[in-house]
Amino acid sequence: MIRFALKCENDHRFESWFQSGAAFEILQSRDLVACPTCASTAVQKDLMAPKVSAKQTEEPETRPMATAPDPELANAIKKLRDHVEKTSDYVGPDFAREARAMHEGEVPHRPIYGEAKAEEAKRLLEDGVPALPLPFTPRQKTN
Repeated sequence: MIRFALKCENDHRFESWFQSGAAFEILQSRDLVACPTCASTAVQKDLMAPKVSAKQTEEPETRPMATAPDPELANAIKKLRDHVEKTSDYVGPDFAREARAMHEGEVPHRPIYGEAKAEEAKRLLEDGVPALPLPFTPRQKTN
């Protein structure tokens, strides 16, 4: 999908999404792109500034993701979430550091859960630190 800034012959400016640049050209040539203000089909691409994202940090944000394909699975995930949150300490983004410290005997062992970036999780597994992904977003990470 691609978004274009457009303007009609009456200088009305608007944006619209198209499957591709070629799809826009085909629709435009058949007069199927119309101004939402005046319905003119004399529409052209307008000057458009590129979308600029805010500066990214060195490491990308982590986001636990899951879908629940059926109610039975959703209920099982809810029970697991309730159990983990009731019996474990939430360490947030410090999960990799805390798990490694426990594995190396620097701090006492205890059940923990939190977030880890993909590269941190990979290193934990490569180093034999027992950890696995959870099929839910911790409540501390939800709105």
